[in-house]
Amino acid sequence: MYPRKTVDLALLLSGHGLLDRENALICGVSPAAIRHWRNERRRSARSQPDRPEARCPRCHGLPLNEPAYAYLLGLYLGDGHIAQGRRGVYALMVACADSWPGLIDSAAETMTAVMPCSRVCRVQLIGCTAVKSYSRHWPCLFPQHGAGRKHSRLIELAPWQRDIVAQFPGAFARGLFHSDGCRVVNRVRRQTSMGERHYEYPRYFFSNESADILGLCGWALDLLGVGWRLSRRNSISVARREAVARLDEFVGPKY
Repeated sequence: MYPRKTVDLALLLSGHGLLDRENALICGVSPAAIRHWRNERRRSARSQPDRPEARCPRCHGLPLNEPAYAYLLGLYLGDGHIAQGRRGVYALMVACADSWPGLIDSAAETMTAVMPCSRVCRVQLIGCTAVKSYSRHWPCLFPQHGAGRKHSRLIELAPWQRDIVAQFPGAFARGLFHSDGCRVVNRVRRQTSMGERHYEYPRYFFSNESADILGLCGWALDLLGVGWRLSRRNSISVARREAVARLDEFVGPKY
């Protein structure tokens, strides 16, 4: 007999339009079990009141957790995407490397904070974990959703998104660097008159093929007072000691 939380998750995902085989893979059960639970729910639904529909902060005027949204927006622009499923349901997915379990937890917790009515699940892939949340309203919160890769189309923030990022640039920058960025330690070896010297210093990199997303990252760093430069056509570098120290207040290493 499966735990109640497994059954509840399977029914929720089924209600969002997932195919039985994908639902079974996520929940770790057989497709036959998914079909059985769906049929049982249909029979019992006739005698139960309708469940309230999930509500959207944009469509229904509900309060939005803006710091969490700014962080999730950064994750989405980096390693996230939205895909449409059956019955008009969309899946927001952020791919997180398995070497950073704390990032996986943060992505899941943030999705819940932004859209509390939509349960979050994790799908194990090769070398990474896909953190997913299903809702009809994800495109309302991420109007950047569209066909094709982000770097092949225009990416710009809506006015209400810019207001949130301007208020919480640190959370937005943290999302960007936690997805497509890193904090590394540069190790330098130099020959001097006193012999060979070794020293090291930390620096940040943010890499993305979209010039628009690079521009948004640079804008957030400017708002934070963090000095930066384009080290390559698709990469931002933060290397000066005071700039790294400032960015450490908001981002820090992945974990």
